Amino acid sequence: MRADVSAVAALDEPTRWRLYAHVARQPEPVSRDEAAEALGLARQTAAFHLDRLAEESLLDVVYERRTGRTGPGAGRPAKLYRRAARDIAVSLPDRRYELAAGLLAQAVEEAGETGEPVAAVLHRKAEERGQQLGRQATAGIFEVLERGGFEPRREDGAIALANCPFHALARQHTRTVCGMNLHLLEGVLAGLGEDRLVARLAPEPGRCCVRLEPAA
Repeated sequence: MRADVSAVAALDEPTRWRLYAHVARQPEPVSRDEAAEALGLARQTAAFHLDRLAEESLLDVVYERRTGRTGPGAGRPAKLYRRAARDIAVSLPDRRYELAAGLLAQAVEEAGETGEPVAAVLHRKAEERGQQLGRQATAGIFEVLERGGFEPRREDGAIALANCPFHALARQHTRTVCGMNLHLLEGVLAGLGEDRLVARLAPEPGRCCVRLEPAA
């Protein structure tokens, strides 16, 4: 999320925003000279801001020969810019609706193919995803929870989750989303090999519906 915030902040500069919008509108990659001419900028100014946008992964850089010639004497390829394929979204508090949508879509598709209840497939897929997140972690449970947007806090040996990454969905479809979230966090604990904690449903106003408590 920090990288996304940095990218959005880069667009706060008016000239940079105009350049980004111009490149995004074009069907083909744009050169520095073309961008400068279109917006009435000095070439050096356009180049500086285009490169800054590329550094923030807002634009992709490609190299092409515009002359159509190839081989010796064809000249150096031109540095061109096009809108990056990367999606950038900033939400405060942190939300992870794409993760929920992916798990729900997988569950619906697999249930349609196998006849298994959607909820059972969703719980399994959520647990598998949680295990993957746990195995990828290098610094323990707090790393996974913070990266997932849960805002973990220690409370009397337990870990309370101050933020629900699926807030709007959980409000509208509480049973489905909280069940998915519970199995996701059970998977995280399993992936980490963490047997000192268990995930339990413990809904409280303004918090995630799951709480990690000491194992009996």
